Amino acid sequence: MSRPTILGRRSQEAPSSRLSALLLLAFAAASPAAAQTTTLRAGTLLDGRGGVLRDARVTIEDGRITAVDALPGPVTWDLSSFTVMPGGIDTHVHINWHFDADGRTHHLTREEESERQAMLYAAGNAYTTLLAGITTVQSLGSGLDGDLRDFIARGVIPGPRVLTSLRSLSERTGTPAEIEAAVRQLEADGADVIKVFASASIRDGGAATMSQEQLDAACGTARSLGLRSVVHAHGPESAIRAAKAGCTTIEHGALLDDAALDTLAARGAFYDPNIGLVLQNYLDNRPRFLGIGNYTEEGFAHMERAVPLALDAFRRALLRDDLRIVFGTDAVAGAHGRNWEEIVYRVREGGQPAMDAIRSATSLAAESLGMADEIGSVAPGLRADLIALEGDPLTDITALRRVVFVMKDGVVHRRW
Repeated sequence: MSRPTILGRRSQEAPSSRLSALLLLAFAAASPAAAQTTTLRAGTLLDGRGGVLRDARVTIEDGRITAVDALPGPVTWDLSSFTVMPGGIDTHVHINWHFDADGRTHHLTREEESERQAMLYAAGNAYTTLLAGITTVQSLGSGLDGDLRDFIARGVIPGPRVLTSLRSLSERTGTPAEIEAAVRQLEADGADVIKVFASASIRDGGAATMSQEQLDAACGTARSLGLRSVVHAHGPESAIRAAKAGCTTIEHGALLDDAALDTLAARGAFYDPNIGLVLQNYLDNRPRFLGIGNYTEEGFAHMERAVPLALDAFRRALLRDDLRIVFGTDAVAGAHGRNWEEIVYRVREGGQPAMDAIRSATSLAAESLGMADEIGSVAPGLRADLIALEGDPLTDITALRRVVFVMKDGVVHRRW
């Protein structure tokens, strides 16, 4: 069958044997100290909120932006030949997923891989993602993510800011009371967000799996604890139940109909449609996944059928001005560092205006994470997460593939 193709350069995942070299490169590329006053000049500055400034100067102190102006004079970093914008925020990745030494996706039945090796793979993926211009990710969710999050936050290793669910809930978690207890345990364990599976995988048809009462318990308890909730929901029934339960974000939604999209908009839920990179990555790497878990011939047939369906759902979602669509890739093994391909696909194939797509990956994504006062925009008081691109993504969205400069918290990790 014919299907849309996502074009673009591929970034290979960093195997554990290369991690030490990667770390050395990372620290060599970093600026001397985030505490210093740093200035940069942008030929074009996209502020992440829909604004465009020309020949702008950004001043940074202690890792935060203190001023945005057009004053002349010398700067620390002259990016006047490039477009500068906030670092990307990918609201759905699996930072620990990787291909094993045999070239196949890692699966839980393997006993050859130690937890130490698994963490090295995750750290390599994190660094690859950072160099691609993604400065914050939400990883949903492995127990390894907690330590990775903390080590990156402490500056021990380089990587994007990590938020994690640590684990996930599903219908198998149990009764509403048992689900409430599980959410409370996740909060106690340090989860940043609660991940809920309300439908089957798209490879198994995507049917609803959790009752309204179960979802009410999951998302209601999370909300009472000050936590967000993100819900895996492919079909209309599961998405509508999640929206009615007050869940924060609906993930995937490949099979959503108009009624479901209307409900998401009316209930104020964020919508994270992973329509491009994840499906194409699976299909491109079919031999690496086939035969593991539900990666069967039937499962791949379901994914192939989902490609045009997901694209259609996305196009219909764009017709609803009040539906908040955010950027997430569901990046798995083979996709880390290629995150921007999702935005390229949404603009080229889905018809999303480039500025709206960029906002979805910056200020709107930050809002969905409850971090709009910290990241996602170029404005005084916010963290200095900035990237520079060769070209203008407003006229050529593929400029997102040409990242030449990456700064996170005022520290430079990549420079042309």
